[in-house]
Amino acid sequence: MGITKKQVVSFFVLLACMAGFSMSALAEEKLKVGFVYISPIGDAGWTYQHDLGRLEMEKALGDKIETKYIDSVPEGPEAERVIRDLAKSGHDLIFTTSFGYMNPTLKVAKMFPNVKFEHSTGYKTAKNVGTYMCRFYEARYLSGIVAGEMTKSNTLGYVAAFPIPEVIRGINAFTLGAKSVNPDVEVKVIWVNSWFDPGKEREASEALITQGCDVITHHTDSTAPTMTAEEKGVFSIAYHSDMSKYGPKAHLTAATHVYGDYYVKIAKAVLDGTWKSTSEWSGLNEGSIKLAPLNPVVPADVAAHVEASTKAIANGTLHPFQGPLKDQSGKIVVEAGKSLTDDDLLGMNYYVEGVLGKMPK
Repeated sequence: MGITKKQVVSFFVLLACMAGFSMSALAEEKLKVGFVYISPIGDAGWTYQHDLGRLEMEKALGDKIETKYIDSVPEGPEAERVIRDLAKSGHDLIFTTSFGYMNPTLKVAKMFPNVKFEHSTGYKTAKNVGTYMCRFYEARYLSGIVAGEMTKSNTLGYVAAFPIPEVIRGINAFTLGAKSVNPDVEVKVIWVNSWFDPGKEREASEALITQGCDVITHHTDSTAPTMTAEEKGVFSIAYHSDMSKYGPKAHLTAATHVYGDYYVKIAKAVLDGTWKSTSEWSGLNEGSIKLAPLNPVVPADVAAHVEASTKAIANGTLHPFQGPLKDQSGKIVVEAGKSLTDDDLLGMNYYVEGVLGKMPK
């Protein structure tokens, strides 16, 4: 008995349905990865560096993954809602990229035990929550060397966001790097209580310059300090990204961070089922921290010193917080021949000698 035209049509309809199901199944197998950002992406800064890592992950893993980001998410209840929405919409891996997202991340993680979470700069973990952070202080120390050599007033300025250990470590490392080459250096700090507020960052930068600072740096997200330094004719050292295009004359260098390799590694681990909650803290040795190219105005001997110090920190022969080390009051906090441990660094709550003013409570 021959095959009828109706049977042929039915057969191809069935094949089409099966193909459609197969394609749908493959689509569902893609790893959906979400990112939560504290500020706009822009073209420089903290969030920009994280997004470069996201794009590198997309390029490396291709159609194995699908990513989505939500930017300008305030820390607090709004962050919890955004993280929860990403988990509810089927995202298998979620990166939350600001310190204040820590508790919201942990809260949502309890509701979605099968979703993997990675929180940047935090210190709390759970079975399905890992943390990751760069040793920013290593590049801060190096940039301090540059600032200490380039200052004429011996007064450096620092625009700071919030008085948490991560920011305090940066202030102290920058100060120690500067004092390692110029013992007369002092550092003035202005706190703006925001990660990203170009207006406040500009005002703080202008105030520091008025107070005699001829090199300013920042632990905030915008390009405002660099742009202000360029306008006022002083030097700047940027943070997060190379911001030289915003201050060609002012910009001496920048302490930058690189997340691409880490994001690729974590996504691969989730894909192959080997992901586990860990606390990653990497630096110059792993390539997650870099110093941006030095401005040509930096003398060759200073550049050579920075290069040698970079290698020494990377191989462990130089520690930015090695003794003898005194706090702001003159008390010895690290004896000669010793260095601060990671636990000490993670809980840092004091200024080192050379930082002026009182820390906010």
